Amino acid sequence: MDKNAITGFILIILVFIGFYYLNRPTPEQIEAQKRYNDSIAAVTQEVINRQIIEAQAQIQQPGTENIPDSVRQQERQNAYGNFAQATEGEEQLITLENNFLKIDLTSKGARIYSARLKNYSDYRQEPLTLFDGDESSFDITLITANNRVLNTSDFYFEVVRQSELQATLRLTANDTASLDLIYTLHPDDYMVDFEIISKNLETELSPVMRTLDFRWTQKIRQQEKGRKYEDRYAYLAYKYLSDDVEQLRDSKDDVKNIANKIKWIGYKDQFFSSVLIAKESFESTKLESEYFTDGLYLKKYTASTSVPFSYHSAEGIKFNYYFGPNDYSLLKNYDKTKFEGQNLELEKLVPLGWSLFRHVNKWVIIPIFDWLTGWCGSLGLAIFLLTLIIKSALFPLTYKSFMSSAKMRVLRPQTEQIAAKYPGKENAMTRQQKNMELYRQVGVNPMAGCMPMILQMPFLLALFMFFPSAIELRHQSFLWANDLSTYDAIIQWDAYIPIVSPYFGNHISLFCLLMSIVNVIYTKYNMEQTNTGQEQMPGMKTMMYIMPVFMLVFLNSYPAGLNYYYFISTLITVVQTIAFRFFLNEEKLLAKLEANKSKAKPAKKKSGFMARLEEAQRKQQAMLREQQKRNRKR
Repeated sequence: MDKNAITGFILIILVFIGFYYLNRPTPEQIEAQKRYNDSIAAVTQEVINRQIIEAQAQIQQPGTENIPDSVRQQERQNAYGNFAQATEGEEQLITLENNFLKIDLTSKGARIYSARLKNYSDYRQEPLTLFDGDESSFDITLITANNRVLNTSDFYFEVVRQSELQATLRLTANDTASLDLIYTLHPDDYMVDFEIISKNLETELSPVMRTLDFRWTQKIRQQEKGRKYEDRYAYLAYKYLSDDVEQLRDSKDDVKNIANKIKWIGYKDQFFSSVLIAKESFESTKLESEYFTDGLYLKKYTASTSVPFSYHSAEGIKFNYYFGPNDYSLLKNYDKTKFEGQNLELEKLVPLGWSLFRHVNKWVIIPIFDWLTGWCGSLGLAIFLLTLIIKSALFPLTYKSFMSSAKMRVLRPQTEQIAAKYPGKENAMTRQQKNMELYRQVGVNPMAGCMPMILQMPFLLALFMFFPSAIELRHQSFLWANDLSTYDAIIQWDAYIPIVSPYFGNHISLFCLLMSIVNVIYTKYNMEQTNTGQEQMPGMKTMMYIMPVFMLVFLNSYPAGLNYYYFISTLITVVQTIAFRFFLNEEKLLAKLEANKSKAKPAKKKSGFMARLEEAQRKQQAMLREQQKRNRKR
């Protein structure tokens, strides 16, 4: 493209921009158009409302109840075609049950009416029901040969086969054409096989039906005592066919349209889930999550999606429902058994943190915890032993941190001498250089104590994610805590207190309080032991005391099991610190450090970075001296 063409192209763009700004409507015109649209909408709505009222009045007119049955039948025939005979009937409930799960099916719409987990209860100690009645719906859309849109929820299905573990419900069009929905339970399993089989529907359904569209809705009941905390772990999750597990937002309403194929859709609570799994995949999916601030329900989830469909195919469309606990080991085992090779990753319904923390939980924490709970009768004892094992495994890192603090502590008299020799803010850079020179001579790295603490952080944060997700803690008591999966309140109140109630809650958790008290004591003791005599950042000491108080506010509504772990972990750290100080001979340690001075090697040639750093320090120090001189002249 030559110079003239480029110039012309730019001029055309400028003309379009100018035309847009010159011809755009004024704010007054925009407001007038808005008023016009609002008035049209109001008139339209008024017409619709009038039509509805007239239709209702017509229905209620005397004599409509005397319409002949033949006329009614003809109206249904016009509306529903050969499926019209199924629009009248009596709703019937069919129960399927195994050792783990009890589900009721309804003949009205052939959907799952209720689902109850037999081995669990809610926080009121009532049977744990995931949903019941109108709390859930599953509607399949059908398009008839004359292009009428029907919904399975309008029809009464016939129960053609029933046993304790299986039921077949049939929607009949004629003697040979029908739609069967088959539900099958298995012994000792939370999975439900769900199959849709069409028979000879070529003449009943439209040839444009290439997909089977359905809408699945469920309201999520509050199952745990702490609603606010349970909210954080209740969300709609889904897995892409060839990708990872994603989720909608848990703290507000959310909608997402997904063009890619999806393997499963999960309606998740903190400890339980309802999951719909496609044998192949879902297509063109719209997911919706509605957030409730109060009431009986936490969320309402809706999935509008479709699967490939052909009434010429002899094979049915197969799905699986999972109604069960968010148990990591149980969910992961499905990839090795029933769904081998499909890589469902249902275990990702259990939130274990980001990649690094999830791996720590997956390969370290969960195996040890499962082993302990397998033979240990008390969950409280199991958490105590888990804490001991983790603290013992991390002790080499803890020891290095203790030793680094001890070295800095025994050098405190010398750092105080340096501070006395070079007082004032103007000598701050000099003091720092002299201290660093002292540490280099005795072979002490001031940062050596930080790295071991950083290396322990993945375990600390992994356990922070593990305990709130561990269903093993649910309804397990220990000491005064009736349920280790929620807060252990010793004091509660009903009055709403601004600022306090939204963040702290209307209770005080004892394990959290004890943990915070021990943290304050440890912070005070540790600050005294690690005082090296050097200047600290302003407010650092106050900040160290604020942190335990912040943890009290932040963790007050968290599970008692988590706060119990932090309490025991901090106690063990205090014991380790005291024992280390008791057995350490600081005189010998100081003598060893002093001996390093005579062995100190000549300073190596500084790297480019260190040279630039020292040069910057010298320039900064020179600028400070120059500024002080100007201040004195004034």
